[in-house]
Amino acid sequence: MKENHLRNLLNSGKPTMGTRMWSTLPFFTEAVGATGFYDYVEFVAEYAPFTLYDLDNMCMACELHGMGSMIKLDFLNRGYFAQKAIQSGFQSVMFTDCRTADEVRSSLKMITPETLEEGGTFGYANRRYIGFQPRISQMAHAQRQRDIVVSLMIEKRAAIENIEEICKVPGVDMVQFGPSDYSLSNGWDAKDHVPETKEAERHMIKTAIAHGVRPRCEIQKVEDARYYVELGVRDFCMGDQMWKLMASWAHDGEKLRDVLATV
Repeated sequence: MKENHLRNLLNSGKPTMGTRMWSTLPFFTEAVGATGFYDYVEFVAEYAPFTLYDLDNMCMACELHGMGSMIKLDFLNRGYFAQKAIQSGFQSVMFTDCRTADEVRSSLKMITPETLEEGGTFGYANRRYIGFQPRISQMAHAQRQRDIVVSLMIEKRAAIENIEEICKVPGVDMVQFGPSDYSLSNGWDAKDHVPETKEAERHMIKTAIAHGVRPRCEIQKVEDARYYVELGVRDFCMGDQMWKLMASWAHDGEKLRDVLATV
């Protein structure tokens, strides 16, 4: 793969579908690719342990199957790992916990090429990138950096309050609502405030679309997609590796425990 697959899909206006991966084992990334249905894999580095070698291996596995790759990062160390992930070949970066437009701008600056025109802080680091092309021209390299798809988690009360200004920041491609952190920042449990949480998500979706930013929604069941499609959503994350494993283990474990209780 010599191009940013996810960027090409966005530029062509096509819908996108990814899935969330916790494991860094390329085996699982390749298994997703082998299905032939997914455009990219999102690695949740915010939650899972990993090494820098893992980032290379995950990107190689994605490229072998013609898939793109996204990494979800912690807020505090986002600059270092965003640059390392892009150098490894990740085609998209998801920044978490941004509360204001200024925090979004500072995040984007870390992965913007350091040219006279753009004034970013991302230089010409000689790494593998997409398809391992370390000897392209400096301006071709700058374009490679510009093509990185930027996604934001809108998951704080302040971020919802500032969503208009956040969506106006140049370079923001996607936004995704985070109900858990949103509820935490409001001082409540999500289960006790479902209407308010859903309304905040709808507000984010409508605002993003109005500003030409693509809302991305995470769902665990295909049936949940219709609700979002009717709101104008075209980008989905279908399923979470750990969620699916835990749901299966809990369901099967409970049922078998009931059987064993009769023995």
